[in-house]
Amino acid sequence: MNEYMDSTLLKSTSTKVEIEELCKDAKKYGFATVCVNPCYVSLSSELLKDSDVKVCTVIGFPLGANTTKMKVEEAKDAIKNGADELDMVINVGFLKDKDYDYVKNEILELRKVTKDKVLKVIIETCYLDEDEIIKMTEICNETGVDFIKTSTGFGTRGASIEDIKIINKYKNDKLKVKASGGIRTEEDALKYIELGVSRIGTSNAKKMMEE
Repeated sequence: MNEYMDSTLLKSTSTKVEIEELCKDAKKYGFATVCVNPCYVSLSSELLKDSDVKVCTVIGFPLGANTTKMKVEEAKDAIKNGADELDMVINVGFLKDKDYDYVKNEILELRKVTKDKVLKVIIETCYLDEDEIIKMTEICNETGVDFIKTSTGFGTRGASIEDIKIINKYKNDKLKVKASGGIRTEEDALKYIELGVSRIGTSNAKKMMEE
């Protein structure tokens, strides 16, 4: 299960000591990545340089309401600082306005600057109805991103089994799924892994391993 884990620390109060501990635990347990705020990408990259653990960061987080230009610049900066994987938040309001071209083009702009990195698209399923989840899955298929991700963990709820079932029904074979938000126990994680998700985003990764 450790290889599915994006061990996450995205609190606004996160300190350097906590990031150091996060990276130490990630190396110990062999997690896929640590997921940190952009200000800690350089530190995490340095701490993990002699390991197989990758550095993941977030773009346009947590609201997704930044302009496309700002998201692109944020992605460029993160890559320069050592990010291997980038989790971007869509503009949820524009999606709900049915401005699908904007949402799709924004993802394509991010894909241009992250072409040799892993790009995950956070769709924040707690705010979406079934048709909107389907539409975002189709857009992720079309834009060639690596993952569709359910949640920021800052919305009204995290991932749900129903979210994953909808995404699985409409995604293509190349698109992977990251479930995140509210996944706190080994039992929770295994339910999503059994549904075929490739990554689990959780701040409880260490606790799961210890249990």
